[in-house]
Amino acid sequence: MPEVLENQRAATRFRVLVEIADRQPAVSQGEIADAIGVTSQAVSEYIRELTEEGLVEMEGRSRYRITREGVDWLLRRAEDLTHYADRVTEDVLGTVGEDAAIAAERVSDGESVSLEMRDGLLHAVPGDEGPATGVATTDAEAGEDVGVTGFEGVIDLQPGVVAVSQVPPVRSGGSGAVDPDSVRKACAGADLTLAAGVEAVVALRKADIEPATAFAAGDVAAEAASRGLDVAVITAGDAVGRVTDPLREAGAEYEVTRL
Repeated sequence: MPEVLENQRAATRFRVLVEIADRQPAVSQGEIADAIGVTSQAVSEYIRELTEEGLVEMEGRSRYRITREGVDWLLRRAEDLTHYADRVTEDVLGTVGEDAAIAAERVSDGESVSLEMRDGLLHAVPGDEGPATGVATTDAEAGEDVGVTGFEGVIDLQPGVVAVSQVPPVRSGGSGAVDPDSVRKACAGADLTLAAGVEAVVALRKADIEPATAFAAGDVAAEAASRGLDVAVITAGDAVGRVTDPLREAGAEYEVTRL
Protein backbone atom coordinates (compact mmCIF):
# COMPACT_ATOMS: atom_id res chain seq x y z
CA MET A 1 0.00 0.00 0.00
CA PRO A 2 1.31 3.51 -0.79
CA GLU A 3 2.89 5.33 2.13
CA VAL A 4 0.32 8.14 2.02
CA LEU A 5 -2.50 5.63 2.60
CA GLU A 6 -0.89 3.75 5.48
CA ASN A 7 -2.45 5.98 8.17
CA GLN A 8 -4.44 9.17 8.57
CA ARG A 9 -1.42 11.27 9.51
CA ALA A 10 0.49 10.30 6.36
CA ALA A 11 -2.57 11.04 4.22
CA THR A 12 -3.12 14.44 5.87
CA ARG A 13 0.55 15.34 5.47
CA PHE A 14 0.29 14.57 1.74
CA ARG A 15 -2.88 16.64 1.37
CA VAL A 16 -1.40 19.62 3.22
CA LEU A 17 1.61 19.65 0.89
CA VAL A 18 -0.68 19.41 -2.15
CA GLU A 19 -2.71 22.38 -0.89
CA ILE A 20 0.44 24.42 -0.30
CA ALA A 21 1.65 23.65 -3.82
CA ASP A 22 -1.74 24.67 -5.20
CA ARG A 23 -2.06 27.93 -3.21
CA GLN A 24 1.54 29.17 -2.99
CA PRO A 25 2.90 31.62 -2.17
CA ALA A 26 0.00 33.18 -0.26
CA VAL A 27 -1.08 30.27 1.91
CA SER A 28 -4.07 30.54 4.24
CA GLN A 29 -3.85 27.88 6.92
CA GLY A 30 -7.55 28.34 7.61
CA GLU A 31 -8.48 27.63 3.98
CA ILE A 32 -6.31 24.52 3.97
CA ALA A 33 -7.92 23.39 7.22
CA ASP A 34 -11.38 23.80 5.71
CA ALA A 35 -10.35 22.01 2.52
CA ILE A 36 -9.01 18.89 4.23
CA GLY A 37 -11.18 18.82 7.36
CA VAL A 38 -8.68 19.46 10.16
CA THR A 39 -8.03 22.36 12.52
CA SER A 40 -5.89 25.37 11.65
CA GLN A 41 -3.64 24.42 14.56
CA ALA A 42 -3.08 20.99 13.00
CA VAL A 43 -2.26 22.59 9.61
CA SER A 44 0.24 24.88 11.34
CA GLU A 45 1.94 21.87 12.91
CA TYR A 46 2.12 20.02 9.61
CA ILE A 47 3.58 23.06 7.86
CA ARG A 48 6.18 23.41 10.61
CA GLU A 49 7.24 19.79 10.13
CA LEU A 50 7.33 20.09 6.34
CA THR A 51 9.46 23.23 6.64
CA GLU A 52 11.89 21.56 9.06
CA GLU A 53 12.28 18.67 6.59
CA GLY A 54 13.06 21.01 3.72
CA LEU A 55 9.91 20.22 1.73
CA VAL A 56 8.46 23.71 2.25
CA GLU A 57 10.17 27.08 2.69
CA MET A 58 8.78 30.19 4.36
CA GLU A 59 9.03 33.45 2.42
CA GLY A 60 7.27 35.68 4.93
CA ARG A 61 4.19 35.77 7.11
CA SER A 62 1.63 33.38 5.63
CA ARG A 63 3.80 32.99 2.55
CA TYR A 64 5.12 29.51 1.83
CA ARG A 65 6.49 27.78 -1.21
CA ILE A 66 7.10 24.11 -1.89
CA THR A 67 10.79 23.35 -2.48
CA ARG A 68 12.30 21.24 -5.24
CA GLU A 69 12.65 18.45 -2.68
CA GLY A 70 8.98 18.88 -1.85
CA VAL A 71 8.01 18.61 -5.51
CA ASP A 72 10.07 15.41 -5.85
CA TRP A 73 8.46 14.03 -2.68
CA LEU A 74 4.97 14.76 -4.00
CA LEU A 75 5.69 13.30 -7.43
CA ARG A 76 6.99 10.05 -5.96
CA ARG A 77 3.96 9.64 -3.71
CA ALA A 78 1.60 10.58 -6.52
CA GLU A 79 3.24 7.96 -8.74
CA ASP A 80 2.79 5.37 -5.99
CA LEU A 81 -0.89 6.31 -5.79
CA THR A 82 -1.25 6.01 -9.56
CA HIS A 83 0.21 2.49 -9.57
CA TYR A 84 -2.01 1.55 -6.64
CA ALA A 85 -5.09 2.95 -8.37
CA ASP A 86 -4.25 0.97 -11.50
CA ARG A 87 -4.05 -2.23 -9.45
CA VAL A 88 -7.30 -1.42 -7.66
CA THR A 89 -9.00 -0.81 -11.00
CA GLU A 90 -7.82 -4.22 -12.16
CA ASP A 91 -8.35 -6.25 -8.98
CA VAL A 92 -11.01 -4.47 -6.93
CA LEU A 93 -14.47 -5.28 -8.11
CA GLY A 94 -16.60 -2.33 -9.02
CA THR A 95 -19.53 -1.57 -11.22
CA VAL A 96 -18.49 -3.41 -14.34
CA GLY A 97 -21.06 -5.07 -16.55
CA GLU A 98 -19.73 -8.60 -16.69
CA ASP A 99 -16.45 -10.44 -16.36
CA ALA A 100 -15.29 -14.02 -16.72
CA ALA A 101 -14.07 -16.32 -13.95
CA ILE A 102 -13.19 -19.98 -13.62
CA ALA A 103 -15.85 -21.98 -11.81
CA ALA A 104 -14.27 -23.72 -8.82
CA GLU A 105 -17.38 -25.93 -8.58
CA ARG A 106 -20.57 -26.29 -10.59
CA VAL A 107 -22.29 -22.88 -10.84
CA SER A 108 -25.81 -22.09 -12.07
CA ASP A 109 -27.05 -18.95 -13.80
CA GLY A 110 -28.31 -16.48 -11.18
CA GLU A 111 -26.40 -18.13 -8.32
CA SER A 112 -24.43 -15.99 -5.85
CA VAL A 113 -20.69 -16.64 -5.95
CA SER A 114 -17.65 -15.62 -3.94
CA LEU A 115 -14.68 -14.45 -5.97
CA GLU A 116 -11.00 -15.06 -5.28
CA MET A 117 -7.71 -15.01 -7.15
CA ARG A 118 -5.99 -18.37 -7.64
CA ASP A 119 -2.75 -18.66 -9.59
CA GLY A 120 -3.37 -15.18 -10.92
CA LEU A 121 -6.81 -16.02 -12.36
CA LEU A 122 -10.25 -15.07 -11.06
CA HIS A 123 -12.24 -18.00 -9.65
CA ALA A 124 -15.91 -18.19 -8.67
CA VAL A 125 -17.02 -20.33 -5.73
CA PRO A 126 -20.73 -20.97 -5.02
CA GLY A 127 -21.94 -18.92 -2.04
CA ASP A 128 -21.68 -15.34 -0.87
CA GLU A 129 -19.44 -15.62 2.18
CA GLY A 130 -16.27 -14.16 0.64
CA PRO A 131 -15.07 -10.54 0.86
CA ALA A 132 -15.80 -10.23 -2.87
CA THR A 133 -19.02 -11.52 -4.37
CA GLY A 134 -21.02 -11.51 -7.57
CA VAL A 135 -23.81 -13.25 -9.42
CA ALA A 136 -23.25 -15.88 -12.12
CA THR A 137 -24.74 -15.06 -15.51
CA THR A 138 -24.17 -18.48 -17.09
CA ASP A 139 -24.16 -22.14 -16.11
CA ALA A 140 -20.73 -23.74 -15.75
CA GLU A 141 -19.18 -26.96 -14.58
CA ALA A 142 -16.08 -26.99 -12.42
CA GLY A 143 -13.11 -25.73 -14.42
CA GLU A 144 -15.21 -23.98 -17.06
CA ASP A 145 -15.45 -20.25 -17.63
CA VAL A 146 -18.48 -18.55 -16.09
CA GLY A 147 -19.86 -15.05 -16.54
CA VAL A 148 -20.14 -12.95 -13.39
CA THR A 149 -21.82 -9.61 -12.75
CA GLY A 150 -23.09 -7.57 -9.78
CA PHE A 151 -19.65 -7.32 -8.22
CA GLU A 152 -19.34 -6.19 -4.61
CA GLY A 153 -16.39 -6.07 -2.25
CA VAL A 154 -12.64 -6.37 -2.63
CA ILE A 155 -10.53 -9.34 -3.66
CA ASP A 156 -8.04 -10.30 -0.97
CA LEU A 157 -4.82 -10.06 -2.96
CA GLN A 158 -1.20 -9.59 -1.91
CA PRO A 159 1.01 -8.52 -4.85
CA GLY A 160 3.83 -10.91 -5.71
CA VAL A 161 7.57 -10.27 -5.78
CA VAL A 162 9.82 -10.56 -8.83
CA ALA A 163 13.33 -12.02 -8.48
CA VAL A 164 15.51 -11.04 -11.45
CA SER A 165 18.74 -13.06 -11.86
CA GLN A 166 21.38 -12.13 -14.40
CA VAL A 167 23.29 -14.57 -16.59
CA PRO A 168 26.50 -13.18 -18.19
CA PRO A 169 26.21 -12.29 -21.89
CA VAL A 170 27.66 -14.87 -24.26
CA ARG A 171 30.82 -12.79 -24.78
CA SER A 172 31.49 -13.20 -21.05
CA GLY A 173 30.77 -16.92 -20.92
CA GLY A 174 26.97 -16.93 -21.17
CA SER A 175 25.17 -19.94 -19.71
CA GLY A 176 28.48 -21.81 -19.47
CA ALA A 177 29.60 -19.44 -16.73
CA VAL A 178 26.60 -20.29 -14.55
CA ASP A 179 26.15 -23.26 -12.23
CA PRO A 180 22.79 -24.96 -12.97
CA ASP A 181 22.26 -25.40 -9.24
CA SER A 182 22.35 -21.63 -8.78
CA VAL A 183 19.70 -21.29 -11.49
CA ARG A 184 17.50 -23.86 -9.78
CA LYS A 185 17.95 -22.06 -6.47
CA ALA A 186 17.01 -18.72 -8.04
CA CYS A 187 13.78 -20.23 -9.37
CA ALA A 188 12.88 -22.25 -6.29
CA GLY A 189 9.50 -21.28 -4.86
CA ALA A 190 8.49 -19.10 -7.81
CA ASP A 191 4.97 -19.44 -9.16
CA LEU A 192 6.18 -18.50 -12.63
CA THR A 193 9.59 -18.67 -14.31
CA LEU A 194 10.45 -16.47 -17.30
CA ALA A 195 13.49 -15.92 -19.50
CA ALA A 196 14.88 -12.85 -21.25
CA GLY A 197 17.61 -13.51 -23.79
CA VAL A 198 19.06 -16.64 -25.38
CA GLU A 199 21.67 -17.08 -22.65
CA ALA A 200 18.89 -17.13 -20.05
CA VAL A 201 16.86 -19.73 -21.97
CA VAL A 202 19.87 -22.02 -22.29
CA ALA A 203 20.84 -21.55 -18.64
CA LEU A 204 17.33 -22.57 -17.58
CA ARG A 205 17.28 -25.61 -19.84
CA LYS A 206 20.65 -26.74 -18.46
CA ALA A 207 18.94 -26.60 -15.05
CA ASP A 208 16.04 -28.70 -16.45
CA ILE A 209 13.64 -25.75 -16.24
CA GLU A 210 11.55 -24.66 -19.22
CA PRO A 211 10.55 -20.97 -18.99
CA ALA A 212 6.88 -20.11 -19.38
CA THR A 213 7.92 -17.56 -22.00
CA ALA A 214 11.07 -16.03 -23.44
CA PHE A 215 9.33 -12.93 -24.77
CA ALA A 216 8.31 -9.66 -23.06
CA ALA A 217 9.42 -11.09 -19.73
CA GLY A 218 9.26 -7.73 -17.94
CA ASP A 219 5.66 -7.04 -18.96
CA VAL A 220 4.59 -10.60 -18.14
CA ALA A 221 6.33 -10.48 -14.76
CA ALA A 222 4.72 -7.16 -13.87
CA GLU A 223 1.24 -8.44 -14.77
CA ALA A 224 1.76 -11.71 -12.90
CA ALA A 225 3.05 -9.94 -9.78
CA SER A 226 0.02 -7.61 -9.81
CA ARG A 227 -2.13 -10.74 -9.65
CA GLY A 228 -0.35 -12.12 -6.60
CA LEU A 229 2.23 -14.42 -8.23
CA ASP A 230 5.89 -14.61 -7.22
CA VAL A 231 7.99 -14.57 -10.37
CA ALA A 232 11.56 -15.63 -11.20
CA VAL A 233 13.10 -14.00 -14.26
CA ILE A 234 16.42 -15.29 -15.58
CA THR A 235 17.86 -12.66 -17.89
CA ALA A 236 20.94 -12.15 -19.99
CA GLY A 237 23.02 -9.35 -18.54
CA ASP A 238 22.44 -7.04 -21.49
CA ALA A 239 18.66 -7.59 -21.35
CA VAL A 240 18.11 -6.71 -17.71
CA GLY A 241 16.87 -3.19 -18.52
CA ARG A 242 14.11 -4.58 -20.72
CA VAL A 243 12.94 -6.55 -17.69
CA THR A 244 13.28 -3.97 -14.93
CA ASP A 245 11.83 -1.00 -16.84
CA PRO A 246 8.29 -2.49 -17.05
CA LEU A 247 8.56 -3.63 -13.43
CA ARG A 248 9.48 -0.16 -12.27
CA GLU A 249 6.76 1.47 -14.35
CA ALA A 250 4.19 -0.92 -12.88
CA GLY A 251 5.37 -0.29 -9.33
CA ALA A 252 6.18 -3.98 -8.87
CA GLU A 253 8.46 -5.10 -6.05
CA TYR A 254 11.60 -6.67 -7.50
CA GLU A 255 15.21 -7.53 -6.71
CA VAL A 256 18.13 -8.00 -9.12
CA THR A 257 21.01 -10.39 -8.42
CA ARG A 258 23.81 -11.98 -10.44
CA LEU A 259 24.16 -15.72 -10.88
